[in-house]
Amino acid sequence: MKIRSCAGITKPTFLLVHSELPALTFHKPELTWTSTLRIPSNYGRTFGSVTSFRCSVVDRTFASTSVHSFASKPNTVRLGRKQGDSSSLYSHPSLREMKKERIANRTKVYEFLRGLGIIPDELDGLELPVTVEVMQERIDFLHKLGLTIEDINNYPLVLGCSVKKNMIPVLDYLGKLGVRKSTFTEFLRRYPQVLHASVVVDLAPVVKYLQGLDIKPNDIPRVLERYPEVLGFKLEGTMSTSVAYLVGIGVSRREVGGVLTRYPEILGMRVGRVIKPFVEYLQSLGTPRLAVARLIEKRPHILGFGLEERVKPNVESLLEFNVRKASFPSIIAQYPEIVGIDLKPKLLGQRSLLQSIIDLEPEDFGIVVEKMPQVVSLSNTSMVKHADFLKHCGFSLQQVRNMVVGCPQVLALNLDIMKLSFEYFQMEMQRPLDDLVAFPAFFTYGLESTIKPRHKIVAKKGFKCSLSWLLNCSDEKFKERLNYDTIEMEEMESMSSFDMNSLMEPRSSESNSEYEEDSDDEYV
Repeated sequence: MKIRSCAGITKPTFLLVHSELPALTFHKPELTWTSTLRIPSNYGRTFGSVTSFRCSVVDRTFASTSVHSFASKPNTVRLGRKQGDSSSLYSHPSLREMKKERIANRTKVYEFLRGLGIIPDELDGLELPVTVEVMQERIDFLHKLGLTIEDINNYPLVLGCSVKKNMIPVLDYLGKLGVRKSTFTEFLRRYPQVLHASVVVDLAPVVKYLQGLDIKPNDIPRVLERYPEVLGFKLEGTMSTSVAYLVGIGVSRREVGGVLTRYPEILGMRVGRVIKPFVEYLQSLGTPRLAVARLIEKRPHILGFGLEERVKPNVESLLEFNVRKASFPSIIAQYPEIVGIDLKPKLLGQRSLLQSIIDLEPEDFGIVVEKMPQVVSLSNTSMVKHADFLKHCGFSLQQVRNMVVGCPQVLALNLDIMKLSFEYFQMEMQRPLDDLVAFPAFFTYGLESTIKPRHKIVAKKGFKCSLSWLLNCSDEKFKERLNYDTIEMEEMESMSSFDMNSLMEPRSSESNSEYEEDSDDEYV
């Protein structure tokens, strides 16, 4: 096969260009010849046979004409880029121009934020929307969630979260878990970083880990509502070490789920800085280690009492108010909150009140606290009413004071029940008031369950006994006493005190859920 060539250059790798002066414009001379080129028929499918180039340097226009196959017609394609022509096919803004545009857009967004009262200083380096309209959309969405400008200023990085890519997926996931929509505002105020999280990579593994700690699925949303920061913890970090330490000191493994449900803040506590020092300090006060473990099972929130800020100062205050150090284990076991509240003002107030209404001495106030530490939190009105009731019953001021020191519970019992018990004491038992002064704990026993049945039995047998002998024992012990011919002095038991061994007994099984569900709560 033969092909007659047209004018041009036969080698595509060779380009003839004449440089020209800027002031002149002319076409370069064309080199033309005729040649015969033999090409195998199967070779023409892959290469064009003749290529022609023309170049003009001044206007920077390039032209190319090619014959690509035997049957095609010559095609001419103009590919050009003229200086200053931004509409050219290959025209792109320079890096400098792109940078200027980005700076201009960010400046507009910053001005918009400042106009709303948002301080954008921390947003430098953060990827933000390029338009004010998109930023307005994000702020409007945050407002719908209940967040204010102040909330946004507390964590301005939230403006880097996309509504569709970040916020909506996270909130949908929390809603599916059962987190109530009504709690979203406080949830995001406490832990706005959750909006940056990936549901699959960050959130779902934490929820699965919590379920592995025996936190029931129905309780997961309540745990997250109470302590949303848990969603940002590493699985093998503080969470695992705190749980392991609690189990190590004696917290029952089957109680861990309930403990964490009631007080999930434990998962964020460092063992060496918080939990271990607290446990060891209670041990130094005389509380057995296993008793500390049982206290944590029953009231896990005590771990949140600041050791240096609250617990140690409160212990010093108790000593200052004539409370004996030996009684600290019993006091803490009965009322653990006493080491976590603002105690000294309460001690001052209660001591002053009791001194004014029953003329209580400072030394006796320490005894009252030892026997009933909850006295520091009793309302003034309640104590005044109970003291007045005892005075109306015919007791003298000194007798009332002795009764309060002997059994401080008489300042806190149900007044209606106390009145019924006192009426039975006077009308049926017909005992002198001195018997109640000697054993004021009489008012703490059930009238129908204990006082009436035992009094009838003793009266039938003709026994003469003290109220302590009659009441201060178990039913089994009382039956044994009825078989005695005489009442021995050793049977006149003193009032029972708190038994630390009872605290160290294993807990009974818990309910299905640590929380009572409110059917009126709104779920997403």
